[in-house]
Amino acid sequence: MSKDMMAGFELFQPDTVDAAVELLGRYGDEGWALAGGNDSLDWFKDRIKQPRYVVDLSGLTELRGIREMAGGGVEIGALTTLSDVEGNALIQDRYPVLAQAARRVASPQIRNNGTLGGNLVQDTRCWYYRYGLDCYRAGGNECYAVTPEGQNREHCLWGADRCVAVSPSDTAPALVALDTRMVVRSGAGEREIPAEDFFVGPDIDIERMTVLQNDDVLTAIRIPAEWAGATSYFEKVADRNTWDFPLVNIAAAMIVQGGTIERIRLVAGAVQCIPRRLTVVEGVVTGQSKNEATAELAGQAAIRGATPLNFNHFKIPLLENLVTRAIRDA
Repeated sequence: MSKDMMAGFELFQPDTVDAAVELLGRYGDEGWALAGGNDSLDWFKDRIKQPRYVVDLSGLTELRGIREMAGGGVEIGALTTLSDVEGNALIQDRYPVLAQAARRVASPQIRNNGTLGGNLVQDTRCWYYRYGLDCYRAGGNECYAVTPEGQNREHCLWGADRCVAVSPSDTAPALVALDTRMVVRSGAGEREIPAEDFFVGPDIDIERMTVLQNDDVLTAIRIPAEWAGATSYFEKVADRNTWDFPLVNIAAAMIVQGGTIERIRLVAGAVQCIPRRLTVVEGVVTGQSKNEATAELAGQAAIRGATPLNFNHFKIPLLENLVTRAIRDA
Protein backbone atom coordinates (compact mmCIF):
# COMPACT_ATOMS: atom_id res chain seq x y z
CA MET A 1 0.00 0.00 0.00
CA SER A 2 2.64 2.55 1.06
CA LYS A 3 4.82 3.56 -1.88
CA ASP A 4 6.46 6.78 -0.62
CA MET A 5 6.46 8.12 -4.18
CA MET A 6 3.94 10.77 -5.09
CA ALA A 7 2.20 10.79 -8.45
CA GLY A 8 2.83 13.90 -10.52
CA PHE A 9 0.58 16.94 -10.26
CA GLU A 10 0.52 20.56 -11.34
CA LEU A 11 1.27 22.92 -8.46
CA PHE A 12 -0.25 26.38 -8.05
CA GLN A 13 0.85 28.87 -5.40
CA PRO A 14 -1.68 31.72 -5.36
CA ASP A 15 -0.95 34.93 -3.47
CA THR A 16 -4.57 35.87 -2.73
CA VAL A 17 -7.51 33.95 -1.28
CA ASP A 18 -9.64 34.91 -4.27
CA ALA A 19 -7.10 33.35 -6.64
CA ALA A 20 -7.05 30.17 -4.54
CA VAL A 21 -10.84 29.99 -4.59
CA GLU A 22 -10.90 30.48 -8.35
CA LEU A 23 -8.35 27.70 -8.92
CA LEU A 24 -10.14 25.25 -6.65
CA GLY A 25 -13.44 26.04 -8.33
CA ARG A 26 -11.91 25.64 -11.78
CA TYR A 27 -10.45 22.19 -11.14
CA GLY A 28 -13.20 20.78 -8.92
CA ASP A 29 -12.74 17.13 -7.99
CA GLU A 30 -9.32 17.09 -9.68
CA GLY A 31 -8.02 19.86 -7.39
CA TRP A 32 -6.65 19.71 -3.85
CA ALA A 33 -6.06 22.46 -1.26
CA LEU A 34 -2.74 22.07 0.57
CA ALA A 35 -2.13 23.79 3.93
CA GLY A 36 0.55 22.42 6.28
CA GLY A 37 0.59 19.15 4.33
CA ASN A 38 0.78 16.71 7.24
CA ASP A 39 -2.39 14.92 6.16
CA SER A 40 -2.18 15.64 2.42
CA LEU A 41 1.34 14.33 1.89
CA ASP A 42 0.45 11.02 3.50
CA TRP A 43 -2.33 10.62 0.96
CA PHE A 44 -0.05 11.58 -1.91
CA LYS A 45 2.86 9.33 -0.94
CA ASP A 46 0.59 6.33 -0.55
CA ARG A 47 -0.99 7.19 -3.92
CA ILE A 48 -4.46 6.78 -2.47
CA LYS A 49 -5.31 10.35 -3.48
CA GLN A 50 -3.88 11.50 -6.81
CA PRO A 51 -5.08 15.01 -7.59
CA ARG A 52 -4.03 16.48 -10.90
CA TYR A 53 -3.87 20.02 -9.52
CA VAL A 54 -2.64 21.07 -6.06
CA VAL A 55 -3.31 24.58 -4.76
CA ASP A 56 -0.72 25.47 -2.11
CA LEU A 57 -2.26 27.90 0.40
CA SER A 58 0.91 28.46 2.43
CA GLY A 59 1.71 31.78 0.75
CA LEU A 60 -1.55 33.39 1.87
CA THR A 61 -0.20 35.50 4.71
CA GLU A 62 -3.64 37.02 5.34
CA LEU A 63 -4.72 33.62 6.68
CA ARG A 64 -2.14 33.68 9.47
CA GLY A 65 -2.17 35.32 12.86
CA ILE A 66 -4.31 35.78 15.97
CA ARG A 67 -6.29 39.01 16.29
CA GLU A 68 -8.60 40.47 18.91
CA MET A 69 -12.02 41.31 17.49
CA ALA A 70 -14.28 44.19 18.39
CA GLY A 71 -16.33 43.15 21.39
CA GLY A 72 -13.62 41.00 22.91
CA GLY A 73 -13.65 37.87 20.76
CA VAL A 74 -10.63 36.45 18.97
CA GLU A 75 -10.09 35.61 15.29
CA ILE A 76 -7.48 33.02 14.33
CA GLY A 77 -6.31 32.71 10.74
CA ALA A 78 -6.79 29.18 9.43
CA LEU A 79 -3.10 28.89 8.47
CA THR A 80 -1.90 29.83 11.95
CA THR A 81 0.31 27.02 13.23
CA LEU A 82 -0.76 24.91 16.15
CA SER A 83 2.40 26.00 17.99
CA ASP A 84 1.35 29.63 17.64
CA VAL A 85 -2.13 28.82 18.94
CA GLU A 86 -0.70 26.82 21.83
CA GLY A 87 1.74 29.55 22.87
CA ASN A 88 -0.37 32.66 22.30
CA ALA A 89 -0.93 34.65 25.51
CA LEU A 90 -4.38 35.82 24.41
CA ILE A 91 -5.56 32.26 23.80
CA GLN A 92 -3.99 30.98 27.01
CA ASP A 93 -5.66 33.73 29.02
CA ARG A 94 -9.15 33.75 27.49
CA TYR A 95 -9.58 30.32 25.93
CA PRO A 96 -7.22 27.91 27.70
CA VAL A 97 -9.20 24.87 26.54
CA LEU A 98 -8.04 25.59 22.98
CA ALA A 99 -4.42 26.11 24.03
CA GLN A 100 -4.54 22.82 25.91
CA ALA A 101 -6.06 20.99 22.93
CA ALA A 102 -3.49 22.40 20.49
CA ARG A 103 -0.70 21.34 22.86
CA ARG A 104 -1.83 17.71 22.65
CA VAL A 105 -1.73 17.45 18.85
CA ALA A 106 0.93 15.06 17.56
CA SER A 107 4.47 16.29 18.34
CA PRO A 108 6.27 19.66 18.59
CA GLN A 109 7.70 19.23 15.11
CA ILE A 110 4.27 18.68 13.59
CA ARG A 111 2.71 21.53 15.58
CA ASN A 112 5.40 23.87 14.24
CA ASN A 113 4.24 23.15 10.70
CA GLY A 114 0.65 21.95 11.06
CA THR A 115 -2.10 24.54 10.91
CA LEU A 116 -5.24 24.98 12.98
CA GLY A 117 -7.36 24.82 9.82
CA GLY A 118 -5.62 21.66 8.69
CA ASN A 119 -6.21 19.98 12.03
CA LEU A 120 -9.90 20.79 11.74
CA VAL A 121 -10.46 19.59 8.17
CA GLN A 122 -8.16 16.54 8.16
CA ASP A 123 -9.70 13.31 6.96
CA THR A 124 -10.47 10.33 9.17
CA ARG A 125 -7.65 7.94 10.07
CA CYS A 126 -9.56 4.67 9.55
CA TRP A 127 -6.85 2.37 8.20
CA TYR A 128 -9.12 0.56 5.74
CA TYR A 129 -9.99 3.88 4.13
CA ARG A 130 -6.44 5.23 4.33
CA TYR A 131 -5.02 2.09 2.70
CA GLY A 132 -7.17 2.51 -0.36
CA LEU A 133 -9.84 -0.14 0.09
CA ASP A 134 -13.16 0.48 -1.65
CA CYS A 135 -15.15 1.16 1.51
CA TYR A 136 -18.30 3.28 1.67
CA ARG A 137 -16.32 6.46 2.39
CA ALA A 138 -14.15 5.80 -0.66
CA GLY A 139 -17.19 5.30 -2.88
CA GLY A 140 -17.51 1.51 -2.47
CA ASN A 141 -20.25 -0.59 -0.94
CA GLU A 142 -18.79 -2.11 2.25
CA CYS A 143 -17.41 -1.08 5.65
CA TYR A 144 -14.50 -3.38 6.37
CA ALA A 145 -14.30 -2.22 10.00
CA VAL A 146 -17.61 -3.90 10.88
CA THR A 147 -17.04 -7.24 9.18
CA PRO A 148 -16.54 -10.23 11.54
CA GLU A 149 -12.77 -9.91 11.08
CA GLY A 150 -12.79 -6.11 11.09
CA GLN A 151 -10.59 -4.10 13.46
CA ASN A 152 -12.53 -1.20 14.96
CA ARG A 153 -10.77 -0.29 18.19
CA GLU A 154 -10.58 3.42 17.30
CA HIS A 155 -14.05 3.68 15.75
CA CYS A 156 -17.37 5.18 16.81
CA LEU A 157 -19.88 4.62 19.61
CA TRP A 158 -22.58 6.80 18.02
CA GLY A 159 -23.62 8.03 14.60
CA ALA A 160 -22.78 4.99 12.50
CA ASP A 161 -24.41 5.10 9.08
CA ARG A 162 -22.56 2.53 6.94
CA CYS A 163 -19.25 4.23 7.94
CA VAL A 164 -18.03 3.95 11.56
CA ALA A 165 -14.92 6.16 11.30
CA VAL A 166 -14.40 9.11 13.65
CA SER A 167 -13.04 12.64 13.46
CA PRO A 168 -9.38 12.57 14.59
CA SER A 169 -9.08 16.27 15.49
CA ASP A 170 -8.03 17.39 18.97
CA THR A 171 -8.86 21.05 18.43
CA ALA A 172 -12.35 20.46 17.00
CA PRO A 173 -14.01 19.52 20.32
CA ALA A 174 -12.47 22.57 21.99
CA LEU A 175 -13.75 24.91 19.29
CA VAL A 176 -17.25 23.41 19.36
CA ALA A 177 -17.22 23.82 23.15
CA LEU A 178 -16.37 27.51 22.67
CA ASP A 179 -19.26 27.99 20.21
CA THR A 180 -16.80 29.03 17.52
CA ARG A 181 -17.79 30.15 14.03
CA MET A 182 -15.85 29.08 10.95
CA VAL A 183 -15.30 31.66 8.22
CA VAL A 184 -15.42 30.11 4.74
CA ARG A 185 -14.87 31.85 1.41
CA SER A 186 -16.00 30.54 -1.95
CA GLY A 187 -16.84 31.91 -5.39
CA ALA A 188 -20.23 32.93 -3.97
CA GLY A 189 -18.65 35.07 -1.22
CA GLU A 190 -17.93 34.70 2.48
CA ARG A 191 -20.08 32.95 5.06
CA GLU A 192 -19.86 32.02 8.73
CA ILE A 193 -20.73 28.51 9.88
CA PRO A 194 -21.18 27.48 13.53
CA ALA A 195 -18.52 24.95 14.46
CA GLU A 196 -21.23 22.54 15.52
CA ASP A 197 -22.60 22.57 11.95
CA PHE A 198 -19.22 22.62 10.21
CA PHE A 199 -18.59 18.90 10.71
CA VAL A 200 -20.86 16.39 8.98
CA GLY A 201 -21.59 12.73 9.60
CA PRO A 202 -21.98 9.90 7.10
CA ASP A 203 -25.77 10.28 7.20
CA ILE A 204 -25.30 13.68 5.50
CA ASP A 205 -22.29 13.06 3.25
CA ILE A 206 -20.34 9.85 3.64
CA GLU A 207 -17.39 11.07 1.55
CA ARG A 208 -16.77 14.30 3.50
CA MET A 209 -15.93 15.16 7.10
CA THR A 210 -16.93 18.84 6.83
CA VAL A 211 -19.32 21.01 4.85
CA LEU A 212 -16.46 22.33 2.68
CA GLN A 213 -17.04 21.94 -1.06
CA ASN A 214 -14.45 22.00 -3.84
CA ASP A 215 -14.15 25.78 -4.10
CA ASP A 216 -14.43 26.50 -0.36
CA VAL A 217 -11.46 27.79 1.64
CA LEU A 218 -11.57 27.93 5.43
CA THR A 219 -10.05 31.35 6.12
CA ALA A 220 -10.54 32.02 9.83
CA ILE A 221 -11.88 30.76 13.14
CA ARG A 222 -13.81 33.28 15.26
CA ILE A 223 -14.23 32.61 18.97
CA PRO A 224 -16.91 34.73 20.69
CA ALA A 225 -16.28 36.83 23.77
CA GLU A 226 -19.15 35.02 25.51
CA TRP A 227 -16.87 32.17 26.56
CA ALA A 228 -13.74 34.21 27.28
CA GLY A 229 -12.40 33.37 30.70
CA ALA A 230 -14.74 30.40 31.14
CA THR A 231 -13.76 27.58 33.46
CA SER A 232 -12.38 24.97 31.10
CA TYR A 233 -11.06 21.46 30.82
CA PHE A 234 -9.36 19.40 28.12
CA GLU A 235 -8.07 15.87 28.33
CA LYS A 236 -6.95 13.43 25.68
CA VAL A 237 -6.33 9.71 26.05
CA ALA A 238 -4.18 8.08 23.37
CA ASP A 239 -1.95 5.04 23.11
CA ARG A 240 1.09 7.33 23.23
CA ASN A 241 1.49 10.76 24.76
CA THR A 242 2.90 12.20 21.53
CA TRP A 243 2.46 11.60 17.82
CA ASP A 244 -0.85 9.83 18.25
CA PHE A 245 -4.53 10.37 17.62
CA PRO A 246 -7.11 10.31 20.41
CA LEU A 247 -8.89 7.21 21.57
CA VAL A 248 -11.22 9.66 23.31
CA ASN A 249 -10.83 13.35 24.14
CA ILE A 250 -13.06 15.75 26.06
CA ALA A 251 -13.40 19.54 26.04
CA ALA A 252 -15.49 21.64 28.41
CA ALA A 253 -16.26 25.34 28.79
CA MET A 254 -18.47 26.36 31.70
CA ILE A 255 -19.59 29.42 33.60
CA VAL A 256 -19.52 28.73 37.34
CA GLN A 257 -20.95 31.19 39.87
CA GLY A 258 -20.90 30.54 43.60
CA GLY A 259 -20.05 26.89 43.02
CA THR A 260 -23.04 26.38 40.69
CA ILE A 261 -22.72 25.52 37.01
CA GLU A 262 -24.78 28.20 35.28
CA ARG A 263 -23.88 27.38 31.66
CA ILE A 264 -21.81 24.67 30.02
CA ARG A 265 -20.80 23.25 26.65
CA LEU A 266 -19.25 19.79 26.75
CA VAL A 267 -17.88 18.01 23.67
CA ALA A 268 -16.27 14.60 23.15
CA GLY A 269 -14.02 13.62 20.28
CA ALA A 270 -13.22 10.25 18.65
CA VAL A 271 -16.54 8.70 19.69
CA GLN A 272 -18.51 9.78 16.61
CA CYS A 273 -17.71 10.89 13.07
CA ILE A 274 -18.24 14.47 14.24
CA PRO A 275 -17.27 16.07 17.55
CA ARG A 276 -20.10 14.89 19.81
CA ARG A 277 -21.74 17.62 21.85
CA LEU A 278 -23.01 16.04 25.07
CA THR A 279 -26.26 17.99 25.38
CA VAL A 280 -27.80 15.43 27.75
CA VAL A 281 -24.92 15.94 30.16
CA GLU A 282 -25.20 19.72 29.82
CA GLY A 283 -28.85 19.48 30.81
CA VAL A 284 -28.06 17.27 33.80
CA VAL A 285 -25.40 19.54 35.31
CA THR A 286 -26.75 23.02 34.51
CA GLY A 287 -27.96 24.61 37.73
CA GLN A 288 -26.22 21.98 39.86
CA SER A 289 -23.35 22.34 42.29
CA LYS A 290 -19.96 21.62 40.82
CA ASN A 291 -19.08 18.68 43.03
CA GLU A 292 -18.32 14.97 43.02
CA ALA A 293 -21.96 13.88 42.98
CA THR A 294 -22.78 16.05 39.97
CA ALA A 295 -19.65 14.85 38.21
CA GLU A 296 -20.61 11.21 38.67
CA LEU A 297 -24.13 11.84 37.35
CA ALA A 298 -22.59 13.59 34.34
CA GLY A 299 -20.35 10.62 33.59
CA GLN A 300 -23.29 8.22 33.73
CA ALA A 301 -25.38 10.45 31.46
CA ALA A 302 -22.56 10.78 28.92
CA ILE A 303 -22.64 7.13 27.88
CA ARG A 304 -26.39 6.74 27.36
CA GLY A 305 -27.13 5.18 23.99
CA ALA A 306 -23.53 4.19 23.24
CA THR A 307 -23.35 1.27 20.80
CA PRO A 308 -19.89 -0.31 20.90
CA LEU A 309 -18.32 -2.35 18.13
CA ASN A 310 -16.39 -5.59 18.59
CA PHE A 311 -13.19 -4.04 19.90
CA ASN A 312 -14.03 -0.60 21.31
CA HIS A 313 -16.11 -1.40 24.40
CA PHE A 314 -13.33 0.21 26.48
CA LYS A 315 -14.33 3.62 25.12
CA ILE A 316 -17.52 3.59 27.20
CA PRO A 317 -15.92 3.61 30.69
CA LEU A 318 -13.16 5.81 29.30
CA LEU A 319 -15.64 8.46 28.19
CA GLU A 320 -17.55 8.18 31.46
CA ASN A 321 -14.39 8.81 33.45
CA LEU A 322 -13.28 11.72 31.26
CA VAL A 323 -16.64 13.46 31.62
CA THR A 324 -16.60 12.90 35.38
CA ARG A 325 -13.17 14.48 35.61
CA ALA A 326 -14.13 17.36 33.34
CA ILE A 327 -17.00 18.39 35.62
CA ARG A 328 -15.13 17.74 38.85
CA ASP A 329 -11.68 19.11 37.99
CA ALA A 330 -12.30 21.97 35.53
